[in-house]
Amino acid sequence: MISTLEKKITFRFLKARKKDGFLNIISIFSFIGISLGVAVLIIVMSVMNGFRTELINKIVGFNAHITVDPYQKKIEVDEINQNIKNISKNLILSNSGEAIIIKSDTSKGILLRGYKNNDFSKLEIFDGGISSGNKEILLKNYISIGRELSFTLNLDIGDSVTIMSTAGVETIIGNLPKQKTFLVSSIFESGMAEFDNNIAFINLKTLEEFFNLDKNDRNLEIYLDNPQKIEYQKLIIKNNFPDEFIYTWADMNKSLFSALKIERNVMFIILSLIIIVAAFNIISGLTILVKNKTKDIAILKSIGVLNNSIIKIFFLVGVIIGTSATLFGILLGVTFAIYVENIREFLSTTFDLTLFPEEIYFLSTMPSEIEISSIF
Repeated sequence: MISTLEKKITFRFLKARKKDGFLNIISIFSFIGISLGVAVLIIVMSVMNGFRTELINKIVGFNAHITVDPYQKKIEVDEINQNIKNISKNLILSNSGEAIIIKSDTSKGILLRGYKNNDFSKLEIFDGGISSGNKEILLKNYISIGRELSFTLNLDIGDSVTIMSTAGVETIIGNLPKQKTFLVSSIFESGMAEFDNNIAFINLKTLEEFFNLDKNDRNLEIYLDNPQKIEYQKLIIKNNFPDEFIYTWADMNKSLFSALKIERNVMFIILSLIIIVAAFNIISGLTILVKNKTKDIAILKSIGVLNNSIIKIFFLVGVIIGTSATLFGILLGVTFAIYVENIREFLSTTFDLTLFPEEIYFLSTMPSEIEISSIF
């Protein structure tokens, strides 16, 4: 229990006198050091949490949650077990192939994904992700491209492009790659520049003809109600498709998320050192304070103040500085984390800087997600 006398003496010691000016400077720097350390730690953790969440949402939105790749037996959607239907929203057959897209003098390698016309509009990427055009149209000789790819090739709705297949066709002069002209029916924007620039969609039957693919090779794309609990649901799929190759969005991006987790932990350790250094500043300040208050301590002991009370007084000085600095740092960090995108835009506009390039970080805005557990 802290007595009234101990509280009064503690607050008296916190008010540095003129001759204790150096001591006051140490206290101020200790306060600033802990505040900045806590704020930076919260900001970095929030941005990294937000980056991971946004990345998962984009990847989950663009890719199938679970893909079943058949080895020999053709997959029929109508014959799928009820257990799978209970945990899934959509079951879609698809196929894919690599090709070269050509417009005027510009060419680029892309991945073509094929879907049936009625399945194409069910893809999660198009929940508000169509930039222009009609997502209901994916008939023969129509193609849907990403926003970044449309900028790269200077394409718009209704423009025609030539696609060159990796599959060949026999002619008099030998084997030549197939070529086909497609009309751009829609332009999508997934929020991930890497996907928007390298993937396009065409009709499933057209793709299979274009790449000489067999219908038995069609993949089953499973879109789940809850894609976060992916490992448990993967086991259910495996039990129903024991002889097929099954992979999830997490399997496809395992190295990326492992790297993010390691980076987050390393950043936490490094930034925690700032707080530790600032804490040693408090210890240094308290040591100097004790030396400067030798006479005051002697007076307190002469009037009967116990040693435990004197220890409490100096302990409270350190706790008040540390606690107030931590609370101020939390307030500063949370405020900055909430408005981090606005701050980024302001700095980018004012100083003409690119602080968050899309081509590197996959996202067009700087995300932030505040977790109470991280702050605690």
